[in-house]
Amino acid sequence: QVQLQESGPGQVKPSQTLFLTCKVSGDSITTNFVAWSWVRQPPGKGLEWVGVVAYDGSAYYNPSLESRASISRDTSTNQFFLQLSSVTPDDTAVYYCARDLWPGGPWVPREYDYWGQGTQVTVSS
Repeated sequence: QVQLQESGPGQVKPSQTLFLTCKVSGDSITTNFVAWSWVRQPPGKGLEWVGVVAYDGSAYYNPSLESRASISRDTSTNQFFLQLSSVTPDDTAVYYCARDLWPGGPWVPREYDYWGQGTQVTVSS
């Protein structure tokens, strides 16, 4: 059984950098042809794909967030990370990590089969 668990600060001040961790168990983040995505849901809105890190370490981003987002990974601990810089209140959302069956960029349809429970991030001074 694949399990994902997000962790993060809960609250971040405007202009700061948000850092989230997703710990994966039951699968390796280097499994061929599998990818690992960050997805967020602002209050009252739908899901928004943030970005993905593929099995080979390649990272792709939502064009609307590409200038501020960075996804990295640590294969020794089977974790991947999201950094989002210069946050504003518009970045307030529940952030999820998910296993993504398509290791490509924003031009491919997203398809997730496992999700974490989500972590609330509030941007507020």
